[in-house]
Amino acid sequence: MSVLAMLATAGAVVGLLLGARLHSGAVARGYRWLAGAAAFWLAGLIVSQMLTGPLSSQATSLSLADVAPLLGLATAATGIMVLAEEKKRNDTGSVLPGLADGYVMAVALLVIAWVVAFGSEFHHSNERPATFLLDLLHPLADLAVLGALLPVLTAAWRRVVVPYIGLMALAFADSLAVGARFSNGHQGILEQLAVIAVAILFGVAPWVETIAARLDLTPWRPVPGQSRSVDGGFASLLGGRRSPVTSAGAATIIASMCVVIAAFVVIINGLASAPASGLALVIAGGAAVLVVAIRILMLVRENGVAMRMWREASNSLRDLADRTGDMVLICDLDGTIGYVSPLVTGFSYQADELIGRPLSDFVHAEDVAAARAAIAQVVGLADDVAPGTAAAQQDAEAAEQPAGGGRFSCRVRAADGTWRHVECAALLYRLPGEPARLLLSVRDVSDQVALRQQVAHLTFHDGLTGLPNRAYVEERAREALEQSGERVAGVIFLDLDGFTAVNDLVGHGAGDLVLAQAARRLRAVVPAQDTVARWGGDEFAVLMENAATAKDIGELAERLAGIIAGEPFRVAERDLGMTASVGVALADGSTPGVVLRNADVAMARAKDTGGGRVEVYEAHMHADVVRRLDMASDLQRAIAREELQLQYQPIVELATSRVTGAEALIRWRRGDEAVSPRAFLAVAEDSGLIVALGEWVLRKVCQQGAAWRDASWDVGVSVNIALRQLNAPHFPAQVAAALAESGLPPSALTIELSERMLVEDAGLIADRLAELHDLGVKLAIDDFGTGYASLAHLRQLPADIIKIDPSFISGLGQDPVLAMLTKTIVQVGRDLGMQVVAEGIEQPRQLAELREMGCGYGQGFLVARPMAAPGVEALIRTGVGEQVSRTGSAPDVNGTAKPGVPAA
Repeated sequence: MSVLAMLATAGAVVGLLLGARLHSGAVARGYRWLAGAAAFWLAGLIVSQMLTGPLSSQATSLSLADVAPLLGLATAATGIMVLAEEKKRNDTGSVLPGLADGYVMAVALLVIAWVVAFGSEFHHSNERPATFLLDLLHPLADLAVLGALLPVLTAAWRRVVVPYIGLMALAFADSLAVGARFSNGHQGILEQLAVIAVAILFGVAPWVETIAARLDLTPWRPVPGQSRSVDGGFASLLGGRRSPVTSAGAATIIASMCVVIAAFVVIINGLASAPASGLALVIAGGAAVLVVAIRILMLVRENGVAMRMWREASNSLRDLADRTGDMVLICDLDGTIGYVSPLVTGFSYQADELIGRPLSDFVHAEDVAAARAAIAQVVGLADDVAPGTAAAQQDAEAAEQPAGGGRFSCRVRAADGTWRHVECAALLYRLPGEPARLLLSVRDVSDQVALRQQVAHLTFHDGLTGLPNRAYVEERAREALEQSGERVAGVIFLDLDGFTAVNDLVGHGAGDLVLAQAARRLRAVVPAQDTVARWGGDEFAVLMENAATAKDIGELAERLAGIIAGEPFRVAERDLGMTASVGVALADGSTPGVVLRNADVAMARAKDTGGGRVEVYEAHMHADVVRRLDMASDLQRAIAREELQLQYQPIVELATSRVTGAEALIRWRRGDEAVSPRAFLAVAEDSGLIVALGEWVLRKVCQQGAAWRDASWDVGVSVNIALRQLNAPHFPAQVAAALAESGLPPSALTIELSERMLVEDAGLIADRLAELHDLGVKLAIDDFGTGYASLAHLRQLPADIIKIDPSFISGLGQDPVLAMLTKTIVQVGRDLGMQVVAEGIEQPRQLAELREMGCGYGQGFLVARPMAAPGVEALIRTGVGEQVSRTGSAPDVNGTAKPGVPAA
């Protein structure tokens, strides 16, 4: 018999697993859970066999053999709850009434078991109550699970009744096992038969519906018009179609029946004998009876409220439907329309045109499956379809679409033949004594759908050019940049050079016209199957998805650059010549985001090298970008912590060697390493840190100049500024604030600007220079002679000083042409009343020729190297005649770069 029990349990595992394949969704998962429970029980039988002999049970406390059955019980409870998941999904009521019913039933069954078996066993065992209670662990756990699952049974009895009965048989077997522990220690025939019965019941559970359908068993036969929703489970078996009994009410009735039986058993036992322990049982039974009485009162009240609500709903539903803003329909469960509210005229129908016709006649064919699946969730039609059939598969596929809880969207045909987008809400409409019907609320959302479609288009398209935007490119790149052996993919980034100047020159409206024209030119060149998008600002992106070779992508990039530079853009009655910086990156197996980044890096390299060219991404480019970003981060911290140093290069009067001024030069040590000014100033320019850096330098230089003035030294200070700093909104105010804070006279401060700045943006910065000149500060043109400015242009600038570029000074004494140009600059400066300063004096012959030309001032390594402020002070005291007489000096390891003007 022990072998039969193990074979039966193993067969249950196989039957459950095979039966689960007949179902899908939660039902299949539930049967797999039950298969796991049977596997635990089988393991428990095997362990018991190994520990105690042929399925024997010793009269001892719990052992290792008890663990697996307890786990199996928990797994079985989970499986039954999963089986009823579809039935309980829409049940939003409180779980407390169901648990109360389960508690009452469990207590009643415990009373019956105690009176019939456990009480006498306890008296004969002579064990302490705690020890005996431990021996009752299995039957007590069984009764607790049976009670907890009672609401599940009454809500979805067709699914769970067989495994539930199996749990009842298990409780019976465990109860018999308690007696076996205190008798001969071996299982009896009845207990072993109960174990086999449990296995058989669980094994056939997945097959019950198939067997019942073939035998046409009445309890499993669907009642016409009866919904199998949440409250249509056991109530339909108890009360039929017209019964107002709910599943909760059915649970209460079952619990009450158990209490009645327990009461009869207690009475009969009391008549036979009344042991001292009977007092505890009477108290427990009385508590259960009290709970049942309270629960029945609650049920009566709930039923009364429900009946009253049904009557009120019946009287007011149509009046409400006539007044609501949505169209309301009432249909039979097969979809035949029985009532339509007057708002149907909004679809150009009359109400009598729809009465008696099926809903599917008006729903778009592509939306019928989704609508049917959503309605099936409300009325329970999915249970009426045999698992594994084509119709069941169609419903399952449709249910995967976003339609749930009776709400769905679809398209319906209006009387004029147009399709309207609607949102529908479906629910069951019940009246006592009448078949359940379907109530549909239909709202026309065609305008909202059109608006959403427009918003979606705007989300992924640029409003100015009509091209796809950055979001579209990033989304499309996920698929387009996948590496394939049959094609080559890549990205092209294009940036319009000097577009900011276009906005400043002709205005942003005209700049938008340039972007629109550029978009049309690019779209005309790029093949139709590839994507042209506006990445943002004046940047465009092209996704090449099916290029034959990498060379084709490069050639397209060249054509794009050529189409931009080929002819000027006509805007605001002007012809504007433009060029483009183009970057190319090929799909190399990296993520789409990395490929897009690589193209952007290549484009930035093209722009950094002068623009108007095409660069193909190489690995070192990204490393350069990372290095510059790290330097920018460190530089920002250094500025905030004031970790940079200032050195000053004296400017002397060449005739007397008297120090008349000092030019501030910035220095930075990054840890133990001295960073080239050319390197970190270029990073400051690109990152915008040059503005904060220049402001710090300006304040420090003014403070130093004021200190020299306080020491009665008539020495001015010079500061170099960058174009971005000059164009900062409040730069003149910053200069004024630095002068006021330090007390430095405005005439003692010289602002130096490179000649290239004046030539490239003369019209844009003229007003700013005038503001600075009005403050009283001096303005110097630095590196004069390299910016291709005409000498006549000097008269139009509010400049006070000309600083001759070192490239001219280096040729003095060697190149007659450079000497002639230098002499001309000196003469023109003197004629215009400007001071002329020669930069880069390194040889005595250069100094001699400059003195002969009449150049007033000079600076350079021959005169004095850059030094800290104390060195300048010492030089002021002693003069520089001794240094000027030298033949030269070693170059400064830090270079002579100025903020905004990298060293050559």
